[in-house]
Amino acid sequence: MNILLWIIQIVLALLFLFAGVPKLIFSVDELMKNAPPGAISFPDFFLKFIGVCEILGALGLILPGLFRKKQELTPLAALGLFIIMVGAVVVSIMGTGVSTAIVPFIVALLCAFVAYGRWKLSPLR
Repeated sequence: MNILLWIIQIVLALLFLFAGVPKLIFSVDELMKNAPPGAISFPDFFLKFIGVCEILGALGLILPGLFRKKQELTPLAALGLFIIMVGAVVVSIMGTGVSTAIVPFIVALLCAFVAYGRWKLSPLR
């Protein structure tokens, strides 16, 4: 179980790093050029905030276990990313429909699994 959780944590960390960094680098106008038609637009400060949360969450999935310090932060990081992804599912459904909400839903489930797994099934020690 520990190996499976580590694999999922690494994949999620990479996913959230690749999602969060562009939100910090690019402006809203540049990000909206790549968005599907009908996508909901958010203010620049909100996207920057979400980008910072995604990057910190990604680091929280990996670094506590890697350095063996404050390991109780890993399930909290996964829980925080789960909350962000629930919001992404809702926004996807409101903006472009259910079909675009499938990937955020699966990522939310993986975040919930990591949070539960690192809290109850196989806590980091």
